Amino acid sequence: MTLPKLYAIADRATLDARGIRVSEFAREMAQAGVGVLQYRDKVGAPNEVLRAAKEIGAEFAGQDCLLIMNDRADLALLAGWGVHVGHLDMSPADVRRLLGAAVIGVSTHNDDQVMKADAGAADYVAIGPVFATSSKADTEPVVGLEGVRRARALTRKPLVAIGGITRENARSVIDAGADSVAVIGGLLVAGERPGKMAKQFLEIVG
Repeated sequence: MTLPKLYAIADRATLDARGIRVSEFAREMAQAGVGVLQYRDKVGAPNEVLRAAKEIGAEFAGQDCLLIMNDRADLALLAGWGVHVGHLDMSPADVRRLLGAAVIGVSTHNDDQVMKADAGAADYVAIGPVFATSSKADTEPVVGLEGVRRARALTRKPLVAIGGITRENARSVIDAGADSVAVIGGLLVAGERPGKMAKQFLEIVG
């Protein structure tokens, strides 16, 4: 599979903290031409997550965008989405048995995890955090650009880099071997619309 170079993440907690509705964020991503979007809600009840998924899906109706649910394979199945799991969550192999042909991604944080992911059932591999990030409380050690380069050498699967990626460093991450950059906070710059930031990222990583 081929992933778009910008992998937008709609993190519910981050959006709530900035007073941005999920549907509003999704609308701006759709208008900017974002080709993959992950929805992440670590605390919402299943009905709340599914309601948000429905809102996101409505904003992207008729567009070619890969929609990914973070962690919750059961809710991804109900929403008809793909899913992204952490290395300590439900295994990609078990997710595959549940979701069939749906797209599956897996997070990795070191060489051993990358090699395991490469040999497993996931369709793409995420490596990070590349840089320090404030979008996730339980972060692993920073891997840096060298970690991206090592991951690139260890897998032929599409590689998504995540963690602290901004407009200033995004190009260097692509140049280090990532196929795609996952961005959360970098799309939510004070005084700027998320859609404008997405367009700028698309131009940078183009």
